[in-house]
Amino acid sequence: MTQPTSYGGRPLTPAPGAPTPELLVARFRGHARRLTWSALVLIAIAGACGYFYGNLPAPFENWMLLAAAAAVILLLVVLPYLSWLGHVYTITTRRVMERRGVFAAKRRELAHVRGYTLKVHRGPLQRMWGAGTITLANGIDEPLRLADIPTVELVHEALVDQVEVNQILAHRDAQPLPPGPPPPVPPQPVAPPA
Repeated sequence: MTQPTSYGGRPLTPAPGAPTPELLVARFRGHARRLTWSALVLIAIAGACGYFYGNLPAPFENWMLLAAAAAVILLLVVLPYLSWLGHVYTITTRRVMERRGVFAAKRRELAHVRGYTLKVHRGPLQRMWGAGTITLANGIDEPLRLADIPTVELVHEALVDQVEVNQILAHRDAQPLPPGPPPPVPPQPVAPPA
């Protein structure tokens, strides 16, 4: 059996009964614009340290300035960055996964084959940046929320395509294969003459 042709960038469908490998479609994080405040704090702290270093009043010392700057940078720059870095969404040909956490990862997933509804929400700022929030609900599990993701239209289209392909494959694989000729019998080994 030959592979069916693919139109519009859709993945090729495997032959009936053939195993389908799980392939990566997309991996992404929330939009990085949420780190804007952290970047501004880092710039302000660097400027303040440069201005006040060596110019502090008598009871304060330079190490106190650097310690306070390090604490503020840790709380307002490093921790938000690690939080953003540890929240990853992955779309494969079989499921959607959300992984949250840097040291202790919490993971949720939703299978395409079960089907789900997609709801896209885009606020004014999200529209300006091409971002949005997609909520996936299958009616059984808690909805999976892909928050503030970039290129939301492209992700929405990929999710719709994956659900459609998985539904078609599940329906096709549930049908019995048509009767055909029996498979060929492999030749029996011939014993060498004695």
